[in-house]
Amino acid sequence: MERATPLAVPLGQAEVFQALQRLHMTIFSQSVSPCGKFLAAGNNYGQIAIFSLSAALSSEAKEESKRPVVTFPAHDGPVYSMVSTDRHLLSAGDGEVKAWLWAEILKKGCKEMWRRQPPYRTSLEVPEINALLLVPKENSLILAGGDCQLHTMDLETGTFTRALRGHTDYIHCLALRERSPEVLSGGEDGAVRLWDLRTAKEAQIIEIYKHEECSRPHNGRWIGCLATDSDWMVCGGGPALTLWHLRSSTPTTIFPMRAPQKHVTFYQDLILSAGQGHCINHWQLSGELKAQVPGSSPGLLSLSLNQQPAAPECKVLTAAGNSCRVDVFTNLGYRAFSLSF
Repeated sequence: MERATPLAVPLGQAEVFQALQRLHMTIFSQSVSPCGKFLAAGNNYGQIAIFSLSAALSSEAKEESKRPVVTFPAHDGPVYSMVSTDRHLLSAGDGEVKAWLWAEILKKGCKEMWRRQPPYRTSLEVPEINALLLVPKENSLILAGGDCQLHTMDLETGTFTRALRGHTDYIHCLALRERSPEVLSGGEDGAVRLWDLRTAKEAQIIEIYKHEECSRPHNGRWIGCLATDSDWMVCGGGPALTLWHLRSSTPTTIFPMRAPQKHVTFYQDLILSAGQGHCINHWQLSGELKAQVPGSSPGLLSLSLNQQPAAPECKVLTAAGNSCRVDVFTNLGYRAFSLSF
């Protein structure tokens, strides 16, 4: 009897496995390289893919240009959050943050530079890190997630310098209010807390769900996204997406969007939001829905605006979520194409 080629079955199995992985993929996080020409995307399998925006946007781009230039295993669990410094890509998963040197990644040398674990209460505790936030003036990194605390890490020494406690349930999102300087955090407990970085104390708390015009009890009280612009904050999740004046703790605009929103950002005179559903919503500050731009994913978890001055030709909006694709918008009004794991 003839023997089957040893590689025949494994190859078929590998292709099926990869197809199933892609079918059930979720992209949680994105980060643009310091040069502005590359995009990192992190998925639920712990992988990070690096895409060349400059190649994909080129007039000579082919289908291959929309595939990763490199994909590497970064974490044992999902890559929940990523940010980039002028040299490093920082990624967060279950219980730890890792650093990768951008220069080495682009040479396809994907070896971690370091990893750090915040000082958790017990050695058995491995909470997810849902959010990373750079504080450039302090050269520090703030991380937050499942242990209900904000941890500050000195990026020069790699040491954790303080923990901010106040949330009673896990934290979903962070935003920086640079002028103050204050950090805002939102979480499952329904509160947005403002922390003064000079005193390391809570400066203000807004319990969004207690405001009748924002409350939507059927969706829960959780805060899944927030962004700031000077004295203004926009946040949403279980409660309605709402624009707040921070000094007066007053909701000024309730955006008429039924689906919970998972990501929000200020852009010029607009607010961009995304969440359940495949559209990116363009809001005027008055609450009027200016546009809904469809993407290819059934739900969106992450928006990234590439505004690196070093690469104006790569100035794009990218959106990712419940699929293996990252949608690229060269003009905010339509999806130009999709990158794919």
